[in-house]
Amino acid sequence: MEDVGSRWHVGPTRVLQVAAVLITAQLLVRAWVAGRGGYYWDDLILVGRSASVPLFSGDLLLYDHDGHLMPGAFLVAGVVTRIAPYQWILPMLTMVALQAVASFAVFRLLRKILGPRPALLIPLALYLFAPLTLPAFAWWAAALNALPLQIALAWVAGDALELCRTGRRRYAFSGTLVLIASLLFFEKSVLVPFVAFATVALFSYIDSRERPFQSTLRQCALSTLRRGAPLWIASAVVLATWALVYLSWVESRLVRPNGVAAFELFNHATSRGLLPTLIGGPWAWARWIPSPAWAAPSTMLVVAGWVAFVVAVVATVRRKRRIVGVWILTAAYFLLSVTAMVVTRSSDNTAYELAQTLRYFTDTAVILAIAFALIAHAPHRSAAPIRVRPLVAVAAVTAFVASSLWSTYTFTRSWDENPTTDYLTTARASLAEHNDAPILDQPTSIWVLLPVAYPYNMVSRLLGPLRDRPEFSDSTPDLRMIDDDGSVIDAQVTWVRSIEPGAVPDCGYLVDQRSFVPLPLNGPLIGWEWTAELNYLADADGEISVAMEDGDPVRVPVQRGLSSVFVRLIGGGQSLRVSTLTPNLSVCIGVGPVGVVVPK
Repeated sequence: MEDVGSRWHVGPTRVLQVAAVLITAQLLVRAWVAGRGGYYWDDLILVGRSASVPLFSGDLLLYDHDGHLMPGAFLVAGVVTRIAPYQWILPMLTMVALQAVASFAVFRLLRKILGPRPALLIPLALYLFAPLTLPAFAWWAAALNALPLQIALAWVAGDALELCRTGRRRYAFSGTLVLIASLLFFEKSVLVPFVAFATVALFSYIDSRERPFQSTLRQCALSTLRRGAPLWIASAVVLATWALVYLSWVESRLVRPNGVAAFELFNHATSRGLLPTLIGGPWAWARWIPSPAWAAPSTMLVVAGWVAFVVAVVATVRRKRRIVGVWILTAAYFLLSVTAMVVTRSSDNTAYELAQTLRYFTDTAVILAIAFALIAHAPHRSAAPIRVRPLVAVAAVTAFVASSLWSTYTFTRSWDENPTTDYLTTARASLAEHNDAPILDQPTSIWVLLPVAYPYNMVSRLLGPLRDRPEFSDSTPDLRMIDDDGSVIDAQVTWVRSIEPGAVPDCGYLVDQRSFVPLPLNGPLIGWEWTAELNYLADADGEISVAMEDGDPVRVPVQRGLSSVFVRLIGGGQSLRVSTLTPNLSVCIGVGPVGVVVPK
């Protein structure tokens, strides 16, 4: 890369102009990707929870979300939901805005390492267009984790360089603030100060060109520690404070993976995940709805990725001095990211394609950009290094960008297959048309959220943020349900069990007191979610309490006269229990089904 810069007669102004064009082009592409997306999986959990609890409460900001402590992400989701629930334009704007800051932060750091030279454009193009960052960007919840981390990795490293160069403490202050902000979005940001330290130490080591390896590297590390002390001390205090909060609120999800599974995950993350993206792959993506898309490179592309990687390492080590440490630490960062994925997300049933979703090590793109910049800055091993023609370099970068754009296009085609978008659109319109009676809570379509997401797979959580809708309740006089398409349709209760005929003539079961009256069923029910159809005659408006024999009671409004009410109950047993809550209320209850709700 340095070879290119020395023969490429382009002034600093033109380099900055090209960098601006590259960043603008990336943001236009990413805006197009975001515009074709929509809410998916964890997005729905963020929206559902942020709409159900106060915005600045500990229940929201300190919520343990599958091992993540991310108050910043929940705060952003809460604000967006309160402004315009389930309007994709606002999440899209937050994603593009965060990407813009991340791209500028990487450019800023590369300029501090290389100056405004043409060689800067190569690692910049690698970060901007590599498909490695694409899956985490396109998924809003993942972007709220990944992009603040990418921003912090680049920005704090840049501040650390300036602090050690100039001694100005304002860089320690700004670097600490950025670290704090990134920790509010993603716990992996604990690595940010260590990346900044390594960047400065390696940069100093590469710059000190006269001393032996052992003493120079040690001295550079000690010098970095001393000159950057204000930032390192502040970072240590921040990390210690954050660790206390994290360990107090988040339940550990570390697992001891099977050796074979761990190896396969590492293999898939490297051969089918990272390496193909370094040459613009994977070109193809696969998906099982409702899972996210994963990279599906061909065998040819996997081999090409390995060849390109080995050639890059061997060629740069042979031509450049003092860069072995750069490659070692870059590989260590990637392996650490994959290890974190293995010990927190793997199990006996984990599909190896998990590693090919790329989002668990998407921040490696920033580390690779730093590594290539340091390698470009390193001195040559000989006085007459092999030159690379500028046109060859331009052609290689152009081919990489074109390959990456094709991978981006094929990703959007796979990501388009998102049933959630149509489900939300249909549900918004259908709920607004049927807001005259409450709707019983129910699980949403399995194509939108699986039961493992309970309670956020319930329609009361998922669709609760919508403003023009009926109430979600445990009882309703008009039984309706939401189908897999999001449409509100008429429903009925299946006769899994039925209420036995009562002994009171012309009444059935007389409920006129606050103590529970048992309504025997024609057979037992296991503990589950059931719906009871109560056909009743009430002498006044009021409320009754209904429960399974083993289960919590539900308050149910009743109307004077002959009517029916449908009650959602949790529990089991051989009878229902009913009592009155309104004084002097008498209710007769007849035969009716107890079962599950199905379309009518």
